[in-house]
Amino acid sequence: MTRQYNFSYEHKAKIASRRAVKDKEKEIKKLRKNLENKTTRLRAKKEALSIVQKGEQQIETKSKKGLVMEEGQYNVLPKSVKELLEKEKERIVFKPNDGPQTDFLAAAEQDVLYGGAAGGGKSYAMLVDPLRFMHIKEHRALLLRKSMPELRELIDKSRELYPKAFPGTKFREVEKIWKFPSGATLEFGYLDRDADVYRYQGQSYTWIGIDELTQYPTEFPLQYLQSRLRTTNTKIKCYIRCTANPGGVGGSWVKNRYLDPAPPNEYFIGKDKITRKFIPARLTDNPYLAEDGKYEKMLESLPPIQKRQLLEGNWDVSEGAAFVEFEYEKHCIAPYELPKSWERIKGIDYGYAAESAVIWAALDPTDETLIVYRELYKKGLTGKDLATLIWQYEKEDKLSVRGVLDSAAWARTGTTGPTVGEVLTAAGHKLRRADKNRIQGKIQIHERLKSNEKGRPRLQIFKTCPNLIRELQGIPVDPNRPEDVDTKASDHAYDALRYLIMSRPRTPSVYERMNQVKKWVPSDRVFGY
Repeated sequence: MTRQYNFSYEHKAKIASRRAVKDKEKEIKKLRKNLENKTTRLRAKKEALSIVQKGEQQIETKSKKGLVMEEGQYNVLPKSVKELLEKEKERIVFKPNDGPQTDFLAAAEQDVLYGGAAGGGKSYAMLVDPLRFMHIKEHRALLLRKSMPELRELIDKSRELYPKAFPGTKFREVEKIWKFPSGATLEFGYLDRDADVYRYQGQSYTWIGIDELTQYPTEFPLQYLQSRLRTTNTKIKCYIRCTANPGGVGGSWVKNRYLDPAPPNEYFIGKDKITRKFIPARLTDNPYLAEDGKYEKMLESLPPIQKRQLLEGNWDVSEGAAFVEFEYEKHCIAPYELPKSWERIKGIDYGYAAESAVIWAALDPTDETLIVYRELYKKGLTGKDLATLIWQYEKEDKLSVRGVLDSAAWARTGTTGPTVGEVLTAAGHKLRRADKNRIQGKIQIHERLKSNEKGRPRLQIFKTCPNLIRELQGIPVDPNRPEDVDTKASDHAYDALRYLIMSRPRTPSVYERMNQVKKWVPSDRVFGY
């Protein structure tokens, strides 16, 4: 039986009223949502138009002054504005390549080196970087090369760029100066020798750039020019910008200034309290040269050292290097705890005016690989000072560390007191005279740099030994005696390593181990200590 309900007229009216109210509420909610959407779109349009009006689309990071137009903001722009922006794109004079070139131009550090492989777009980056403050009258830039012919190449490139970027810019040919509409200037100059920096004595600049920095044999020109950076305008920040390829006469000091203190692309503060950074360049970062592969093939045909420098951007090899087979990635390893049972030995090269160098190494008994795990590198040490430091360094060594010492440290030079060798042995250090055969010592290092049948180098060095690594990377061959290294170069850690290897390190027997327990015994019966 179906149940039937009879509603009064008044009840039906109430139901209809409630339904009408709900419908109105739904309509109001829908209208509010539409209003919010339109308000959001209007706000986005205003922000996008504001960015266009300010002309700050080129700012790419939030850390820099300015705003960035995101894709969503661009999409809501009126059609007429989009068309205007597309026309403006056609007027772009220079657009940096993604990657290192962009990083170089955006770098906030005061002193930056952009270097590595050839063809990475370094020259154009150097021409564009000083333009950042060209709208300010007080901005004065100086761009330098080694010689006038090299400078001509940069000038020709600037003629293609500057008048388009800044209409009304004039070039004064005789003075080699660009004068910009704001009154700012960019001067081209050259430094053929160190003394040429005095041409800029009394001058002040807000931006100084040196193209191909490794062409300079010493750091002096850069250090002097650094003192020319100054301004009273708080809107301008002073910068040093340099480019370089690995190698060249100045490769060693450039590497020491920019590469050794910190990993690539990481800023650091130098001893002079200036912020620095090294930005590596690669051929693949420049699509204009990398696409067809012709330039790469040309670099592939270079001799091995030049190929590693200019194609790979490798700073660990240099012209005339004695140990071209040394590779940082291959021979240098992260420190780790060595087994206490491994044989440990040390080589010592003594100096007072020059550095005293001590190299400690352990012998892996599984394959006789020599692992350098510690170094001491310091000048101005007496024999007693050195003896004390060695004991301090060897606190963690369980067994007594035997070693070899430069035979010259036992030589008497007319004095009546004990020699350095006597002082060290009297202090309890187990030492004997080193085999100083220079030619055979160098050959043995070459042998150690080779890999065994398993592909492991027979010599590995902890990355915490920077002085030994630096010397093996850069020590040159003696020009008058190619079978030896140049003794005029820094070779103290190298000599200590050579003495160590020439000591014929081997894994000792159990009986020999028993005699290596640490104990101090006065060894000099003449002097009694």
